[in-house]
Amino acid sequence: MKIKPPFRAEHIGSLLRPQSLKDAWKRTESGAITKSEYSAIVDNAISDAVRLQEQTGIKVTTDGEFRRKSYWSHFLEAVDGFEVRKSDFKFRDAGGNTRDFLAPYVKSRFSRTKSISGSDFDFLSGITTRTPKLTMPSPPTMHFWRGRDTFDSAIYPDEELYFADLAKLFNDEIKDLVARGCTYLQIDDVPLAMLCDENVRNTVATRGNDPNQLAKRYAQLINESISDLPEAVTVGLHLCRGNLKGSWLSDGGYEAIAPLIFNEIEVDVFFLEYDDFRSGGFEPLRHLLQDKVVVLGLVTTKSPDLEKADDIKRKVDRAARYISMDNLAISPQCGFSSTVSGNPLTIDDQWRKLELLVEVADDIWSGN
Repeated sequence: MKIKPPFRAEHIGSLLRPQSLKDAWKRTESGAITKSEYSAIVDNAISDAVRLQEQTGIKVTTDGEFRRKSYWSHFLEAVDGFEVRKSDFKFRDAGGNTRDFLAPYVKSRFSRTKSISGSDFDFLSGITTRTPKLTMPSPPTMHFWRGRDTFDSAIYPDEELYFADLAKLFNDEIKDLVARGCTYLQIDDVPLAMLCDENVRNTVATRGNDPNQLAKRYAQLINESISDLPEAVTVGLHLCRGNLKGSWLSDGGYEAIAPLIFNEIEVDVFFLEYDDFRSGGFEPLRHLLQDKVVVLGLVTTKSPDLEKADDIKRKVDRAARYISMDNLAISPQCGFSSTVSGNPLTIDDQWRKLELLVEVADDIWSGN
């Protein structure tokens, strides 16, 4: 079983952008500084973020996704043929407020003509002493929000043609990253977790899709995207219920999709949200194969409140009723800043949460 990576204390990828980086973006948009000057500022911000990650004691580093507007925007910017249109779904918060968002739309048939994240990985791997992790959106992210309305039938008369192009796009990109030395990849997926929510499943059915068959096709699409990788490469799948300024997209435990995802998706690691009641219980973990690892997202990125170490340990103990402690690790439930705007907590809150995860993991798995 691969255990390094994943590490006992993990983080999902995105980090809160420092104000200097947000200011620099605005100055670039207004023409006050050049794109080259902005790029140098981003490089410096990533270097600082990597150094601070290493200081927390965490053994995996990312670039904080500082070069991206959102967790999937860089794919659309690098591949000709995409634009954005309104999603069929809305974010919501604890107060009942809702928020529309934009989603990928295909305006012409696409193909990968250049690396999407290669230079990002090259920079990260050159400045960290820890294991660099490259994050990317899932292929279903490029379809789910609008379903068949993601593309015009004149461009893709058959949905399977679109899925085939998606699988090739992702597989080519991943193999390029591996050729550059990337050994740790994380695929961020929201659609599969959303298909645990009955309201979402009803919406999908109304659009003309069977939710169970769609989940199965998405699992196949992910497998096609990560096929033929070397044994040394670890691939993780992060299942997310949406993360925008502390709001979310769906509710519901994993039971509806657990047998499918845990037994048929050919990744090494599952990053699962477990920071509040919306995630349900740990019972679905009983479906997990013994050679897989689950990273429990027990620390929230949606609030500045710092979790208690004993509460985290108790939850890990409960999860260990269904899967061996050797197959478990801990992390935040999601990134701290899936979009540039970030979540409602401070950068100091962010580092305290990561330091807490390292401390708790050391206590639970000392010597491992």
